[in-house]
Amino acid sequence: VENPAPGTHIATIAHESLLWDVYLDFESDPLRPVSFRARLRFEPPPGTEGAAATQTTVIIIEDSYDDAVAKAHQFDDRQLKGLLRSTLPEIE
Repeated sequence: VENPAPGTHIATIAHESLLWDVYLDFESDPLRPVSFRARLRFEPPPGTEGAAATQTTVIIIEDSYDDAVAKAHQFDDRQLKGLLRSTLPEIE
């Protein structure tokens, strides 16, 4: 399944004084060519020093593109912030 809309914007969330854009990125699965598998990608504001884009593993698997996007939109800010925190490196 080819990605019909690369980097579908899902939300903008605030985390540690930065506004992060959240995108839904699809990937193909040759074993399941009719499923839509996606991960969330978190992008900090351009030019932000010390912050880099990060992403989850595939966490959304649906039968259609629209279902996958709808599922991603069901995450609230609290859940998205938790997912973002889980992808960031630990600060020692």
